[in-house]
Amino acid sequence: MAGNAAAAASCAAGYLIGSVPFGLIVGKAVGGLDVRDFGSGNMGTANVLRTVGARAGAITFALDVAKGAAAIGLARAWGADPTTQAAAGLAACVGHSWPVFARFRGGKAVATAFGGLLLVSPEAAAWATVGGIGALALSRTMSVGSLTATATATLGAALESRREHDPVPVVFTALVSALVVVRHAPNIRRIVRGKEPQLSMRLWGSRH
Repeated sequence: MAGNAAAAASCAAGYLIGSVPFGLIVGKAVGGLDVRDFGSGNMGTANVLRTVGARAGAITFALDVAKGAAAIGLARAWGADPTTQAAAGLAACVGHSWPVFARFRGGKAVATAFGGLLLVSPEAAAWATVGGIGALALSRTMSVGSLTATATATLGAALESRREHDPVPVVFTALVSALVVVRHAPNIRRIVRGKEPQLSMRLWGSRH
């Protein structure tokens, strides 16, 4: 597969892969509930963790990371160029945020973006990991960790793109980071007001 066909197929497949609502599936399988009816109202890792428990949150995170990596991996297998591969990863993030299989009520795309980043720019993914975990440990606030991860990932990607004379890492990272920030708009407003909830030191809201 080549050219425009590869681009169209890769982006369409990426969106559909991203639309698989793993948080919703895990929440119903483990907790017997729709996680979107609780907490923040989305199906991402943080809400699954708070609503159903740590094990379900970890499973959701792993599966959502796999979506971002799978979208890019499939595009690569179809012979798509690096730009199209990145576009497929971005499409997966859009699918996760507005999933066709879950009435367009999705998550905030952090884990799916990270999965894409692992293939587009492992260097930026490492920056995201260090920044995100560090901010989460200091703040005990999931949204602060996620937003810091996007910032450090973008910085790492920018350094890589400058060194390698390749715009794909920084463009991809900047776009998925912008999506993550938009999806975190309510969290950002709560952070500013000092009302964003922190994670407890227990199994963070485990119901089971």
